[in-house]
Amino acid sequence: MELRNWSSNGIRGMGILAMYVLLSGSVLGQQTINPTPSQQTGPPEAAGLNLRVETTLVQIPVAVTDSSNRFVLGLQKGDFHLSEDGVEQDIAHFSGEDAPLSIGLLFDESGSMDYKLRTSQAALAQFLKTMNADDEAFLVEFSDAARLSVGFTAHADEIQNALKRVQPAGLTAMLDAINLGLREMKNAKNSRKAIVIISDGGDNHSKYTAAEIESLVREADVQIYAMGVFEPSLPRLTPEEISGPRLLSEIAEQTGGRAFSAVLTSDLPSVAARIAVELRNQYVLGYYPKNHMRDGNYRKVEVKLSQPRGVSPMKAHWRLGYYAPSNN
Repeated sequence: MELRNWSSNGIRGMGILAMYVLLSGSVLGQQTINPTPSQQTGPPEAAGLNLRVETTLVQIPVAVTDSSNRFVLGLQKGDFHLSEDGVEQDIAHFSGEDAPLSIGLLFDESGSMDYKLRTSQAALAQFLKTMNADDEAFLVEFSDAARLSVGFTAHADEIQNALKRVQPAGLTAMLDAINLGLREMKNAKNSRKAIVIISDGGDNHSKYTAAEIESLVREADVQIYAMGVFEPSLPRLTPEEISGPRLLSEIAEQTGGRAFSAVLTSDLPSVAARIAVELRNQYVLGYYPKNHMRDGNYRKVEVKLSQPRGVSPMKAHWRLGYYAPSNN
């Protein structure tokens, strides 16, 4: 089994406890840092961050992994350094806890997914098993066009029942599905939001262009992850299928999410497990920008980590930026 990460985005304490989570035959590691009492910082209410209309609070979800691709847990606010357009920012809110999620599931049912359908359905069912009581999810199906088949629900069986009726046919309007998913996400009840795409990435029937969608995802406060279903050994791949991994990666990395490739369809449950665990093992950094201009411009965000000696090198994955409010 080969599991590839297609995204390009680029501890304190002496004791490190390595824990491994077994999900669907895939071993996903977590490295936990045990802070001293003096390192316990951050307000207790930070796990349920709410964006107040009268403020300019910016929230940046961050996933941290080590050189073995294990998630690093137990970091504290002081281990993170955040800047906006090169200017260091003060982290006002910090959470390392599992907060409720609003999740959009975008499922490719085009003709090119025919022989991948059963495994794709199983992977999505595996992902749905990770939902908590306070989570909610919706389902968008797409082929020639995108449609919302199940609105926000806390009942995973509603989505699974809809998936059982899928009949693959037609072309692929994946970019239109992302646009529809972003619109539906405006109805989310939770502050943490993510979209998960399961597709071969071979868009060939959308009204929206890749550039338009990349602009929209930069504006949205939504992380995007992708389960890329690819069979590179098959003959006569279309140009869209060849460019699929790059397209999914470019869209996901703008939001701090990632695109994972299942080189074989049998890898899909492992990909689903990886994404689910990553969403459950993130830090959320909240700050009030020092730049108070309401100019509507895009602002680049950078996250750096303190890296003590003798600890496996860490890597952070975060939302790359956001658009400032505008008075217009």
